[in-house]
Amino acid sequence: MHNRISINPSICHGTPVIRGTRVLVSNILSSLASGESYEEIIKDYPNISKEDILATLSFSSNLSNFESYPYDIKVS
Repeated sequence: MHNRISINPSICHGTPVIRGTRVLVSNILSSLASGESYEEIIKDYPNISKEDILATLSFSSNLSNFESYPYDIKVS
């Protein structure tokens, strides 16, 4: 898994988020799909960076290969 994406059952019910935040990967993707620029997304979520957005795209690209994708689950 990408080091900027976190999946933890204790955070947002295990939905992928930007590491260290509760910003859902799916929210970033929705913003991109609706045509928002990186700058607009960062304005909406000031605790993420352009690198986090790029990591979201990379993570999603890997998932879209329809193969199993290993990831670590950390339980607190």
